[in-house]
Amino acid sequence: MTDLHFELARPDIGPWRVGNTGTEGVWHFDSGLPGRHVLVTALVHGNELCGAWALKGLLEAGVRPARGCLTLAFCNLSAYDRFDATAFDASRFVDEDLNRQWSDDRLTDPHTTERRRALELLPFVQRADWLLDLHSMHERGEALLLTGPHVRNMDLTRKIGAPEHVVVDEGHRDGTRLRDFGRFGMPDSQAGETRSLLVECGFHGDVSSRDVARDISVRFLVAAEVIDAATAAGALAGWRRPDPPRQCVLRVTGGVTARSSGFRFLDAYSGLQVIDKADTPIGDNDGEVVTTPYDHCVLVMPSIRQARAGVTVVRFAQATPL
Repeated sequence: MTDLHFELARPDIGPWRVGNTGTEGVWHFDSGLPGRHVLVTALVHGNELCGAWALKGLLEAGVRPARGCLTLAFCNLSAYDRFDATAFDASRFVDEDLNRQWSDDRLTDPHTTERRRALELLPFVQRADWLLDLHSMHERGEALLLTGPHVRNMDLTRKIGAPEHVVVDEGHRDGTRLRDFGRFGMPDSQAGETRSLLVECGFHGDVSSRDVARDISVRFLVAAEVIDAATAAGALAGWRRPDPPRQCVLRVTGGVTARSSGFRFLDAYSGLQVIDKADTPIGDNDGEVVTTPYDHCVLVMPSIRQARAGVTVVRFAQATPL
């Protein structure tokens, strides 16, 4: 496991922590005009600071929806309060991963800090039509936009035009993510009006992750038509970065779930690394050799920083043009 230095400062969200909804950390603004209800979430994991920087910037800039509604949510504040740059893995969550609790069976059994917080956030999630969930990664790597399998999200990805790498995946075995909850997880034929994207902005501690979070946020808000191009160019000047030369789709075909914290990789692999040959051994999962399933296999977010029973440590994907 690579020793990583944390360079991104912890943002002071104190002035914004109370919110304006009666729910700590949640801000809601209603234009009074018809339009989409857009939700942007950050700090689903307490050590993922880039999204907090983006939400703080939107609030400081006084961004308000030109139409529809805009909700901004700092999610796992209890985990964020524990953040320590010298031991950043420890503040991902308090009791369990907040981004695996979005299913009825878990929400109706709120015996952990994260499940209770999910219940507080639930009304805002249920009212949202469009969701942007801002995250960062355990290891250094290029930004990834995770769309899920729905055509509607792929169409939005093309409209947004960034980042370069787009991951089409079905989710995780160890629980439902916010991006896939409720209407967001329904087929296009049943929930065609919704959109939900999760962006991995790079390594938690890289300053560039904040820049990616800002870039994708402004693109998303313009695409949702809750702000216009003038606001993007004015109040949020400098947020939008140059478009990538192309976008590439990584279609996830499967992954590896650790049997225990003893999972290990057989080499130092990096995100988006391509393994040329099928059946190449890459890991040891408590005695079971993990091999690549096909030629030209792309490794998506390989990491053992949070390895324990039930956690996905790598996913396999095939690359195609968008």
